Amino acid sequence: MTRPGHRRTGGRDGGRTVAANGLESPRSVGPAAGGGGGRVSGHVSRRGPLPGGAEGAYDVVVVGAGVVGAAIARALARYRLRVALVDAADDVGEGTSKANTAILHTGFDAAPGTLEAGLVRAGHRLLTAYAAEAGIPVEPVGALLVAWDEEQLAALPGLAAKSARNGHHATRIVGADELRRREPHLGPGALGALAVPGESIVCPWSTTLAYATQAVLSGVDLLLGCRVTDVVPGTRTGTGDDGAPHRLVTTRGPLTARFLVNACGLYADGFDALLGVRDFTVTPRRGQLLVLDKDARPLVRHILLPVPGPLGKGVLVTPTVYGNVLVGPTAEDLHDRTATGTTADGLAGLREQGARIVPALAEEEVTAAYAGLRAATGREDYRCAAHPALRYVTVGGIRSTGLSASLALAEHALGLLGECGLRTGPEAPLAPVRVPNLGEAFPRPYRDAAAVARDPELGAVVCHCEHVTRGEVRAALASPVPPAGLAGLRRRTRAGAGRCQGGHCRPTLRALVEEYGKGAGAR
Repeated sequence: MTRPGHRRTGGRDGGRTVAANGLESPRSVGPAAGGGGGRVSGHVSRRGPLPGGAEGAYDVVVVGAGVVGAAIARALARYRLRVALVDAADDVGEGTSKANTAILHTGFDAAPGTLEAGLVRAGHRLLTAYAAEAGIPVEPVGALLVAWDEEQLAALPGLAAKSARNGHHATRIVGADELRRREPHLGPGALGALAVPGESIVCPWSTTLAYATQAVLSGVDLLLGCRVTDVVPGTRTGTGDDGAPHRLVTTRGPLTARFLVNACGLYADGFDALLGVRDFTVTPRRGQLLVLDKDARPLVRHILLPVPGPLGKGVLVTPTVYGNVLVGPTAEDLHDRTATGTTADGLAGLREQGARIVPALAEEEVTAAYAGLRAATGREDYRCAAHPALRYVTVGGIRSTGLSASLALAEHALGLLGECGLRTGPEAPLAPVRVPNLGEAFPRPYRDAAAVARDPELGAVVCHCEHVTRGEVRAALASPVPPAGLAGLRRRTRAGAGRCQGGHCRPTLRALVEEYGKGAGAR
């Protein structure tokens, strides 16, 4: 089923790059040059009846709008298919995707020969290139696996060999003197390290936003606040993609889909069960993290990784693209899939371990603490599978490397959909997109005199901790995928993410939401 040419009004930008923050173009723009003959933008909605009525029939529905689901929707948008990206939350990236270590991994330490190893390696290359194109901040600071005792030091050659088996041949063992020159603030007793070039820090919020925005501008419907409560599986009458579609029962009304993709993260096993698939069980694994103040940033130059031991990978210390330092994560297997709170013991343990790695961190202020849940499945690999008889694909068990592997996972999911019988047809170019820069190593609007001269609101700072301007907030609220509230605004601008955690700017931000964002939460 191809998308009708006059299904919607609006459309893609006429050859210009569309900014995900609205700074470079309005929300409704004309048809894109080379866009495949009248392709138009998709709907973004958060409440009320689903758009389209009888047009609730889609070629593909992707359930789960985290970084992986958004990447899959973006990949499908290259084709003339009717695609919907559906999530129970009121914004994209509301689950695991918003609460991780913000590292773009090379895959050097994955289990060789696994699906994860291959997709993280490919995803690192793809996302590095895409980030440059889309304006996602990435800093290739490199990593150091630090050995603190003779047993760990003896493990480094084996880790280098494992890295080589994963196709990463640039690792190098460095001695204590070179390690100290590279990281002068390390604690006493470091004996050496495995240096891993290519490991990078990245903005996870911008990545998910870029994928979702590009998908929407290229024709995907983004249906938020839309929890799927049941699935009536479709029937199949032959070996092709024909047959009755799946019927999805949602909190906003029914949807139908010829093909279905499960990108539900922590809830992937539960969604599988709706279609009678029981391949794995998800155990939520909580990772608590500390965010240290920007004054700590000069103390850490690389991603400082522990040498893995019998109890796991341990705690890392890493800079962030926002100019902070992260310490964490913990690893606690739980039963509650909503337990994203932090604990006093967990945070105290992180404080202690961080100070052992870089003693000066003990004197730095904690700006924030948070916890994320990863989808552990009892196997150190992804749980991706095609179910041809159901025209259904599961993309599960992604755990902590989903951000790094996201674009490669999307291509893998397309292959699995092909195994299920999806015929995509010819490709068409995606709408180009640029996300707002949230990284401290790259130009910010308040520093750009020319931009401020064109738009004085880009010089009117409203969040003084993070130097976020009124113009950036206005643009985020008018963007193709606007925030539903202050938490989403924070992920798009950094407003409220600094030392005071919004204590000073929150009233102003609420007023700006009222002034510029009316209707954004309902769209």
